[in-house]
Amino acid sequence: MAGDQVSTHQTQELLYAGAGGERLDTFVARAQATLSRTKVQALIKQGRILINQRPAKASDKLEGGDVILLRDTPTEEQQTSTHAATLPLNLLFEDDQIMVVNKPAGMVVHPAPGHLAGTLVDALLAHDPALADAVNPDEQQRPGIVHRLDKDTSGLLLVAKTATALMQLSQQFQGHTVKKYYQALVEGRLPVAEGAIEAPIGRDQRHRQRMAITAQHGRHAHTLFWVEQELARFTLVRVQIITGRTHQIRVHFAAIGHPIAGDHTYGRRQEPEPPRLWLHAAELRFTHPTTGQELVFSAPLPPDLENFLATVKS
Repeated sequence: MAGDQVSTHQTQELLYAGAGGERLDTFVARAQATLSRTKVQALIKQGRILINQRPAKASDKLEGGDVILLRDTPTEEQQTSTHAATLPLNLLFEDDQIMVVNKPAGMVVHPAPGHLAGTLVDALLAHDPALADAVNPDEQQRPGIVHRLDKDTSGLLLVAKTATALMQLSQQFQGHTVKKYYQALVEGRLPVAEGAIEAPIGRDQRHRQRMAITAQHGRHAHTLFWVEQELARFTLVRVQIITGRTHQIRVHFAAIGHPIAGDHTYGRRQEPEPPRLWLHAAELRFTHPTTGQELVFSAPLPPDLENFLATVKS
């Protein structure tokens, strides 16, 4: 048990007075009522929580007398409450192993520097705190997350509720047996009715917040597409990603000269201007991790994308 007094300043010290063997992230989350375990793990990864002045890992086991230093951590007043009422969660399916969520645009999937609160993971943990145990040891700030969507991309996301489901679904993604289909509005008219884009994607060496086509630093990336409708200035396409690289659809379509409408990172501003990135994860096909049943889910276009599409069609 902890026998410590915690100040309200942003830099704080905790004295571990237990018998030993407790994980660092578990202890800090218990001692700091304003910090969830997920937030604690994110702070540890950023180097803002130390053991005896040394860098630490979330899984480090504490010993009696250890001093835990919390540097520049959020105060109680700075914490964002993680309640389902304030973080809407649109669940399309749930059982004892998985959830299928329709993620809104503007929501970050998991905590990261600059986005420690208000994430989809916060909403998921508020809905089911037991989800905290469905983790990969190397990604403890991402409980239940087996794949991701960009902040400004809406649509379907598959979540594992148990460690077993997480492992099994991760294997499906690695084996490319999960099928993910998107609807995208791209600039201009594509020269073919259907096609494939295969080009390696890696971190842009000049602009570290961007990805780029790069043979030297990239990983294999494969995208399929089918034209659904040609418009005056845009083309509506159905897209399937075979691999799941960061910003894959955005980078691939920008590389062939047809960036996603509303993409200010890889494209350019146009008139008319979409309300946001016009990209939606519309369909998901996978095998249930325990029953073996093939499951298919779909999510209709959200109103903002639907309204813009109607505008450019008219």
